[in-house]
Amino acid sequence: MAFLRAHRLELGLFAGSLLVLGLFSLGHHRPSHAPHFMYQADAWLHGQLQLRLAPPDLNDWARERGRWYVSFPPGPALLMLPLVALWGVALDDVTFTLLFAALNVPLFFLVLERLRRAGDSARTRREDAALALLFAFGTVAFSCSIRGEVWFTAEVLGVTATYLYLLAAHRAAHPLLAGIAWSFGAITRTPLVFTVAFFAAEVLAGGGPLGQALRRGATWRDPARWRKAALFAAGAAPLLLFAAWANWERFGSPLDFGHAHLWNNRVNADIRRWGLFSLHYLPKQLHAAFTRLPRLEGGRLGYHPDGMSLLLTTPLFLLLWPRARARLTPALAFAAAAAALPGLLYQNTGYVQFGYRFSLDYTPYLFLLLAVGGRPMGRAFWALGLFGVAVNTWGALAFAGGVS
Repeated sequence: MAFLRAHRLELGLFAGSLLVLGLFSLGHHRPSHAPHFMYQADAWLHGQLQLRLAPPDLNDWARERGRWYVSFPPGPALLMLPLVALWGVALDDVTFTLLFAALNVPLFFLVLERLRRAGDSARTRREDAALALLFAFGTVAFSCSIRGEVWFTAEVLGVTATYLYLLAAHRAAHPLLAGIAWSFGAITRTPLVFTVAFFAAEVLAGGGPLGQALRRGATWRDPARWRKAALFAAGAAPLLLFAAWANWERFGSPLDFGHAHLWNNRVNADIRRWGLFSLHYLPKQLHAAFTRLPRLEGGRLGYHPDGMSLLLTTPLFLLLWPRARARLTPALAFAAAAAALPGLLYQNTGYVQFGYRFSLDYTPYLFLLLAVGGRPMGRAFWALGLFGVAVNTWGALAFAGGVS
């Protein structure tokens, strides 16, 4: 009972978020229409990397040497292993995803509280709870949380991994745990590999401002920094080595996760000509992320499956420029930029989606910049935040009836 009293706010955030997300997911097919992670877990449980069962459709499955594979990074499939052992590929991945989406709300609150207690954020406990809820319901996290499906489950669990990583990596306090959480994020959403920049910045900063530490000549020659780096690497190694081995066995390269082997996919011609990543894709990514607007469909307002401007789905980003530069501003900005770049050069915009879902790889860092940036949560803040909630509520309602 003492635990419940001490953590009643966190438990309330989880239960309330789960209730809302559950209501918005009513009527969704369980299991979802894209059960890739369950099929991967089923294959592992039977001692093989290739699918044991024929895929239920031909949407985003990889085929190589006459065998079917799941090309999506395997993090969620690892978590599903015991559940698939019980329920097989009939596992309800919609509810599975909902649970983690709801868990993300108190997790983000805990990250914000850690920053507040350490003096890295001047927000109040109430403001931290508000920011956690605005992340859940005022960003594309809302529409990504309610359908299950391989693309959105990965986004949701990528956010979970990010919050766990931030809890451990802040001030480089728990490097072994930070390495584990970071590596799980990396084998769930590949762009999260580059958020290692946050841990590296925190190690160099040594608890102070990064710029000040660099001016003092902080280097990696300090044995304490090397110990933290070694513990981080030890935590990260098992999952990264597993993913690299699986890629090598399936596709002949430790870095080839399989998206270049998708069967009869609409993007295959672009991949053959330009590769998976290229500056050629940058204009369409920028359009999907920043300038694409809703459209009229038969007199009704609709959304484009390529995405929608982040300034519409999360207008709070208009307040990202800080009023005062905080200790964590450089580390958070570096991590956000590093996670954003791969998606901006990728061959696919995230189609089909409501809003630009790839932004969830770095939105946690952007929200932390909002938290530490010193702008008051006044009328303008709440007007923008609640507008984002309204847009994403529409998105959750509209996207619930869509088809990926």
